This record gives sequence, structure tokens and C-alpha cells, in this order.
Amino acid sequence: VSCKKARHKNEAKMKFTSTALLLVTVGPWCTEAFTNSNPNAFGVPRQTSSLSMVLEKPKEKTLSKIEVLKSNSEHLTIPLLEQLKTEEISVSKDAMQILKYHGSYMQSDREKRGKPKDFQFMLRLKQPAGELPPDLYRLLDDLSNKHGQGDLRATTRQCFQMHGILKGTLKTVIASIMNIGSSTVGACGDVSRNVMTTPAPFASADYKYAIEWSKVFAHLFRPMTPAFSDIWLDGEKAATVEYWSTEVKHHNIDENMIHDNGRGIILADSTEPLYGDRYLPRKFKIGVTVPGDNSLDIYTNDIGCIVIMNDKNELEGFNLMVGGGMGRTHNKESTFARAADHLGYVPKEDMMECMKSILASQRDHGNRDVRANARMKYLVHTLGVDNFRTLVESYFGKKIQPWREIIDFKYNDWMGWWDQGDGKLFYGLHVDNGRVKDEGDFRLKTCLRLLVDKYNLSMILSPTQSIIFRDIDPKDKEDIDAIFLDHGLIPIEQVDPLARLAMSCPALPLCGLAQTEAERRMPSYIERIRSVLTKMNIDGEEILIRMTGCPNGCARPYMAELAFVGDGMNTYQIWLGGSPVLTRTAYPFLSKMKDKNLEITMEPILAMFIEQKQEFEAFGDFTHRAGAVAITKYMDTYELGSVTA
Repeated sequence: VSCKKARHKNEAKMKFTSTALLLVTVGPWCTEAFTNSNPNAFGVPRQTSSLSMVLEKPKEKTLSKIEVLKSNSEHLTIPLLEQLKTEEISVSKDAMQILKYHGSYMQSDREKRGKPKDFQFMLRLKQPAGELPPDLYRLLDDLSNKHGQGDLRATTRQCFQMHGILKGTLKTVIASIMNIGSSTVGACGDVSRNVMTTPAPFASADYKYAIEWSKVFAHLFRPMTPAFSDIWLDGEKAATVEYWSTEVKHHNIDENMIHDNGRGIILADSTEPLYGDRYLPRKFKIGVTVPGDNSLDIYTNDIGCIVIMNDKNELEGFNLMVGGGMGRTHNKESTFARAADHLGYVPKEDMMECMKSILASQRDHGNRDVRANARMKYLVHTLGVDNFRTLVESYFGKKIQPWREIIDFKYNDWMGWWDQGDGKLFYGLHVDNGRVKDEGDFRLKTCLRLLVDKYNLSMILSPTQSIIFRDIDPKDKEDIDAIFLDHGLIPIEQVDPLARLAMSCPALPLCGLAQTEAERRMPSYIERIRSVLTKMNIDGEEILIRMTGCPNGCARPYMAELAFVGDGMNTYQIWLGGSPVLTRTAYPFLSKMKDKNLEITMEPILAMFIEQKQEFEAFGDFTHRAGAVAITKYMDTYELGSVTA
């Protein structure tokens, strides 16, 4: 894979007000000086690398409110513990911030008028590699019926979340999940989030290593505070240890976590030796895959890891990429979506220490003053990947080797029937926008419970909000197909390719950040765009479309060929030019497109595509090549209905 240099055009417009000199000396073999345009992007490290990292000291600043809150929380305990004991149906704003680290967000139905608000809580699971054992699904199904709103939602980071939980039952729900050997810890907050991987459960060694090491990194970067057991289990240990931890026990992860190489990675904090009492500047996302498989949007992660095998089909190490991220803010050019840069290659025996070094680099030098610029992508962007590599090496104490050449990435959602390679099958079940529910003759939730109860099947949640059943006996294939049909689920061959490729975030009515609809509107946009394609005789085109209700990018819209990003009630930004194999970001094309104008906006873009595309050129590749200026010029003179294929 060649290093993708395409970037959101706003990256070049980042504005900074002062400069600082960062001098990095790494061992006897490397001395480099480089300038950083924004000293505030680094902050003042509480403990820096011992390898002569010298930062021109910015003026002393008062900590931001969120940093003070984290520092005073007694490792994510205060004020949440006391707030949960009150008779109120909500928690305070400060407690709500701490609650995120425990996997929950407080919400209210924004469509219900009047006061008081009907506060409720969304709870998100931690599911490394997307795996979900059958007993855990049964529990979630029961909990959602008894304590939630009766449905579940598969997220874009391979985990389930549950909506509609009341404050009085939140402890019961979380305790039940912890006691069965699962967790909600780190599903939200300024820590390492759910670690993703390719969802395909092939029996080949490379895919097995991708799954295994996803769990290694999840366990390595788990928060260590006792707050979770103190609050939800009254200080007792969970009845069962987290199921993924037992599978990677042989890696001696706890020992590797606290190993101190003397270069500033380990903090003087006995509770959180990696995170400290202020944790990270912002959320931190990791993905793991194999060469050629970009089913998980690997370039959108803070760290992307690609399994590298040797000639004996053994794990040799990992290619690493850094600095990806989707979140941005409308009309704020210093925020932008960014595809990750290739950092280099690291042997497997050094991986945990190198991953710790990357995390420590962001922990100590990420922007803690301006939260909108706190993700590691801004640190990588400001320094450049070469200087960021030098920063990481100052903690690591070794050179990061050059990137190993690998085959080109392709996109596959792994839906339908597949041979695992070990005599068993797996089946990818498409779920529109991740919503697991029963509605009329469509009884997806009932179907899933039946399959789990009858065959005791494990699930893997996909990065595209769908579900994979693994380890299926071939003799059960016909019966399982019949169960799908009996519950109103159509075969994957009958799913509209636009819907199969599409993703959207939940947005209204529960998300407090949503500016307009997403999940509830996406089905109609699929139908309306399909109608335009049919009218223009290009029904065979498959376009990867994503939609979000705000610019934060939960459904990763900025990687799509065509994206709709909410920028007002019933209006959207249009983004064009993302890669069909998800290796570059799109660009903003149009703001404030009214919902009613979808067809007249899309038709001229598709007309230009018909007339000017190259043979076999995908829609995203064409709009990337053509560019916004040329497309706008074409649209200005286009007459509706004048072009068909």
C-alpha cells in the first residue's frame, strides 16, 4: 500500500499564534530539532521522557475545567458515586462526564416537550474484536427488554449499546454485565476505546493473530482504577473475569503494562501507571487488521496495526499507522478529519512497549487546553509523521523500522455465507444502521435470540453495524436460512447494495449533539438516490454512502464516497471523493443542502460522472479526480433530465 497523502483541504489552514522549539535526543544515535507551530498542543508534561526531551516552556496556565475534573475525581469516582445515590432521575454535569468512563451517557428524548426532562442512560459495551459470547447476548437481550427500550444497537466500533436505562436500574444493568465476564469500562471517555479488528473469523493464522492482538491491546490499555468495582459491585470482585483476558493471559500483559524502561512511559501513579490521574487528552482508538483487508476503516484510528507474517506463516510483527480521526466542528478550520500516516514496522516482541510509547507521546504532548484539538491526529499533523516518530522513539528507546510493503487494501463487509477454513461456516447478517429490533413482520431481535438459544452461536459485531455468526455447522445452514426468512429477514443478495454499504449514526431523538436526522432518515435517502440512479440508467453503480446528524463523525462519513453531514435542522453538508476502499478522506463540497433538494443536487453530479468517468472508475475516485471546482462549474450549466447513461 502506498502512503496516502490526500488530506482534507482545511488541514493547510490551521492557524496558530506562537512557536516553540522541541529538542529531542534519542540515545547516542539520533539528535533532531524541529519546530512546533503550537506549544499549547503539547501542554506541560507532568513527567517527560528521560532522553533529554526539552520543550520551550509555555507560560503557566490554569488547567481546563475537564482536566481539573478528571484530576479531582479520585480516579473516576467523584462525584459520580454520590450522585448515583440521590433521588434525582439525573446526575450532575460533572458526574455525567465521569460516567462516560464507565461506559454510559445521560440522554433525554429531545422530541418530548415540556419539563421535567425524561432523563435516561445509554450504555455501551466493551467488546474487543467485536466478539460476543452467546451467554452475554442472552443477558443483553433480557436486560434491554426489562430495563431498556426493548432494542439494541450495533455501533460502528463493533460493540452493542443499549438505550433507555433509568438511573435507578443502571447499577443493576452494569453489575450484571460485569458479573458475566464482560465490561463497559473504557467504552467511552479519554482512554483507549473498544479495539477493532477485521470481523472475518477465518481460521488462517494471520486473521487469528489480528483477533488475538486486538484483545492484547484492549487489556494492555484498560483503566486500572478500582472505581468500577467500587461503584457498581460495592467493592466486590466480579463473579467472572473478563472473557477476553483469559484468552491472552499467556502474553503476561500486566507485567508488560507496568514494565518501566526508564524513559518516562510509566508515571508515578500507583493506580494508573499509564494514564495518570488525568488520563488522556481525548479518546484513543486502535484497530488491527491483516494486509489487504480494510473492512474496519483502519486509516481512521489513532493507531492502526497491520499483521505481518513471515515465510513460515508465523507472526513477525506489525506495520503501524498513526494519526487518524474523524471528529471536526463546523466552521472551525482548525478541526478536520484525517487519514492516518504510515509510521513504520515493529517486531512482535516490541509491540507492547511501542504501543505504550505512542500512548505516552499523546498523553504527555497532546493538547489539553483546547479539547477540539486534543486528538492525537492534531499532534501528528502539527509535528509531521517523521518528527512524531522521533518523539515516540524517545520513549521507546529503539528505532522504528521502515514500513513493510503489503498488498493493496480492499473493502469487504463479509456479509453472507463464508467458509471459515476449519470445516465450519460463518454468516454475515446485514442490519440496517445497526438497529436490532422487532417491528411488524420484521423480527430481527427475536430471530437473533432464537439462533443463539438453538445453536449456542457466538457473534462478532462488524465495523459496519452488522452481525456475524461464527462456527456454524454446515448441516445447520439450510435451517438457519429458513429461520431468517420466517422472521422477515431477506437474503443478502436481495439487500440493495446502497443500503448494504451505508452507515449512519443514531442522531435524533436521543443524541444531544445531533443537529438533524441520520438513522431515521438514511433509509429514505437510499430509496431516493436509488430512484435517481434508476432514472439515469446507472442502477449498477455501487456508492458507499454515510450520514451523520452532526460533524463529530461517529459513522465515519469523511471516508465515504458520498456523505451527508448534518449542519442544521433538515440540512446537510455534502462530502465527496472518499475512496471506495477507505484509504483517503473526502472533501466538503456543499453546505446547507435542504432535505427536499436531494434529487436535484445529486442528478448533475451523477450526470458528470456518466459523461466523464474513466472505465471502471468508482464514483468516489471520479469525484476525487474531478474536484469540487470542476463539479460546481458543471452543475451551474446542467439542465435537469438532460443526461442518462
